[in-house]
Amino acid sequence: MSTVDLPLLPLGRGTDPSSERGVECPGDLPPASDPDLVERARAAKEALGEKVFVLGHHYQRDEVIQFADVTGDSFKLARDAAARPEAEYIVFCGVHFMAESADILTAPTQKVILPDLAAGCSMADMARLAQVEDAWDALTDAGVVDAVVPVTYMNSSADIKAFCGRHGGAVCTSSNADVALEWAFAQKPDAEDGAKVLFLPDQHLGRNTAVLKMGFELDDCVVWDPRRPNGGNTVEELRAARVILWKGHCSVHGRFSADVVDELRASIPDVQILVHPECTHEVVLKADLVGSTEFIIKTVEAAPPGSSWAIGTELNLVKRLAARHPEQNITFLDKTVCYCSTMNRIDLPHLVWALESLVGGTEVNVIEVDPETEEQAKVALQRMLDLPGRSHRD
Repeated sequence: MSTVDLPLLPLGRGTDPSSERGVECPGDLPPASDPDLVERARAAKEALGEKVFVLGHHYQRDEVIQFADVTGDSFKLARDAAARPEAEYIVFCGVHFMAESADILTAPTQKVILPDLAAGCSMADMARLAQVEDAWDALTDAGVVDAVVPVTYMNSSADIKAFCGRHGGAVCTSSNADVALEWAFAQKPDAEDGAKVLFLPDQHLGRNTAVLKMGFELDDCVVWDPRRPNGGNTVEELRAARVILWKGHCSVHGRFSADVVDELRASIPDVQILVHPECTHEVVLKADLVGSTEFIIKTVEAAPPGSSWAIGTELNLVKRLAARHPEQNITFLDKTVCYCSTMNRIDLPHLVWALESLVGGTEVNVIEVDPETEEQAKVALQRMLDLPGRSHRD
């Protein structure tokens, strides 16, 4: 087994910058209570002019979204940044893996800034490169690796994308995961026990895609737990499996429960349940509609006045949709507050600090993917872009 577990540090005694991105933050942030923050952000952005291009992910706070030049999901935003070569600085209001993707796709002359380096992604961090390499070695020892094609969700680190690039695999989004899996299975037509996909890092998206879109049975899927020998599977189970699901999940979408779906149907007449495919299989089975963040937005925008929706995705977006569409009855598919805690680390003080630093000539929190990783990750991304017949949305 690999020794890649995060360190256990006594509370208040020591930090580990290699695993806790952003614990060392140069400079002083303006206080969150500063009443001039909005004007300071506006002035700094105006001073930078076309030198800066601000990207805002759908899950960001409204206080940050108001300064975004474009909003969207992670891959759309990375491609939008690549389409603005005149922008010297790309300020990515999202999380770390998104900024990495932007750095991979933008020109070498452009620099990607993440306002808070601690804005990570718990799902992406659940598949660490050393763990995935250990899993690949175990699949080799089990005699099945020659039948396996790795596919990683966009919500993964650059080195996991690069791993897939090295091993004949591809990247996918939540909108084209089924097309990516079809492509992957077609790469191993002569596999003795049938072609297999190692799906990283979100088990729920992988399972929902394989079973509900591709017609596989739940028994065709096994879960790979990186903390157990052979991922917790026998060699026979690995040989029989068609989809090997990494034991990862989204901390937001994994919270939604089938019980709440039942309660909402009982309390709200004609409510339609609209959820993201990162939700658990049980929740997705009970939903009326399932799709990416962009799908959720467009569904609500096209819905008739008076319709009722319970939406299972990040709360900032659900609140924004409810505010934009008062003619509809929009509620959140959870009993408790459910923000993405890491996405919410990007707040107005961090954005102001990043922009004002750039105005002063100081480049802070620059995200740089090393050239070898970038080259191999681009291979996996290009394979996704070459997939037939599906828009590449998250």
